[in-house]
Amino acid sequence: MIMKICMIFLIGTGLFMILADCFRIPYMRTSKAVKNLAKQQKEKTSSIDVWLSSLASFIAKRLKLNEFKKARLEADLRTARMNISPEMFIANAVVKSFIIAVLAIPLLFIFPILSPIILFLSFVLYKMNMKSIEKRIRRKREQIEYELPRLVFKIEKTLTHSKDVLYIIESFAKNAGAELKHELDITAADMRSGNQEIAITRLEGRVGSPLMSDVCRGLISISRGDVNTVYWNSLSLKFADIQRQQLRLEAQKIPKKVKRLSMCLLFCFMLIYIVVILAQIMSSVGVLFN
Repeated sequence: MIMKICMIFLIGTGLFMILADCFRIPYMRTSKAVKNLAKQQKEKTSSIDVWLSSLASFIAKRLKLNEFKKARLEADLRTARMNISPEMFIANAVVKSFIIAVLAIPLLFIFPILSPIILFLSFVLYKMNMKSIEKRIRRKREQIEYELPRLVFKIEKTLTHSKDVLYIIESFAKNAGAELKHELDITAADMRSGNQEIAITRLEGRVGSPLMSDVCRGLISISRGDVNTVYWNSLSLKFADIQRQQLRLEAQKIPKKVKRLSMCLLFCFMLIYIVVILAQIMSSVGVLFN
């Protein structure tokens, strides 16, 4: 029996090597080196990642998406700053769920009841991977909206001495967060090479936020030479309220552990006062008896 298994393994390995040579499949070391160079990352890519990426590329080449879904997914990937094609994104989700689904095959012979559960988990994992792009876009939008009140305040103060939209964007981008800085840098480069109004409109489309739409509407008005000081004053008040709401929500998310530490700190302060008062009382009692 062992001899047959060894013969099957050797024959299978030999056939794999022959087919790999016929189809000019590169060596694992070559694939890893190319992948590390393409990603420009410090950590080395594991062999499993290379195999999964190759399998995803194989599936992506055979996927056919309708034009509407492909265009929408491509726009979402661009907004989430994921430099992969829509087919590759779907293929990665399929491969990750397929790994879980494969576990249902041996469980079918060991614990048949668990096989449907594993298949259901693989389907849930596929849905989660497909919705991961929405979470990234939502997180990016929240980070940008968190900094918009400072941008509005900057624009309001700068309008007193300058109406250069490009100067306003470039000066604020130097101290902005990573996400907003990335978008402002793209907008500044777009404004230098083309029309300012079109560049600001593209910024509004990339972020996809109603708050950013208000800011972009005001920036377009400035680029046209309109005097809109009242608009920015009202917008500054509106964004100040939004910022207070954001801070209030963050304060409500304070974990209970911090509250317990605050109670411990309060107890320590009270204990210090009690010790001081008791020490004073004891010293006063000693003076009375003396």
